[in-house]
Amino acid sequence: MLSQPRPTEYATSAHDRVYRGLRSRIMHGEIAPGQALTLRGIGAEYEVSMTPARESVRRLVAEGALTLSSSGRVATPELSNDRIEELAALRALIEVELASRALPRAHMALIDRLQSINNAVADAVAQRDAVRYIRTNLEFHRTLYLRAQAPAMLAMAETVWLQLGPTMRALYGRMRKNEPPQYHRLILAALKAGDEPGLRLAVRGDVTQGLRHLAV
Repeated sequence: MLSQPRPTEYATSAHDRVYRGLRSRIMHGEIAPGQALTLRGIGAEYEVSMTPARESVRRLVAEGALTLSSSGRVATPELSNDRIEELAALRALIEVELASRALPRAHMALIDRLQSINNAVADAVAQRDAVRYIRTNLEFHRTLYLRAQAPAMLAMAETVWLQLGPTMRALYGRMRKNEPPQYHRLILAALKAGDEPGLRLAVRGDVTQGLRHLAV
């Protein structure tokens, strides 16, 4: 006879599902900056009780993906110019290093995969699909950085992406993009050539150029 999951296992599973679902939505810009969330609304959306909703929010607040005011209001962050510049600097530091570490392991199959993802980025731009653009753009970077075999560093990069998600959606609307990121082509060319200085410059430009449009 199969054993039945205990209540604590159900709670853990529900919490993880809500956390991962909200985290993905925030990171990919599906929720606008400053948008308020309620535990009741989260519970209803994910069909869970208040406890897993509360635990998920608490975890995302700790990661900087949500803010919690003294009155208990939960919302996505509205970043100041200083905060945007700080996060852009973090991206430049962490992601340039990840790309550099990935370069010795960048075989042609990886480069072909990155090219395929970049085609999806271009398609998202052509379709004016902001959320898909952000998702595929981050997939491009994550696919490269996984080859660095530096999980702690990648986790730090993803935390920065999470904090920037809603702001990146606002950036997309302001820039009115009509072509894929030019720096992706430079990244691919540097990978093919084994050009570390070129790769570092291309990644730095890619992760900071857009954010400058917001910090004005």
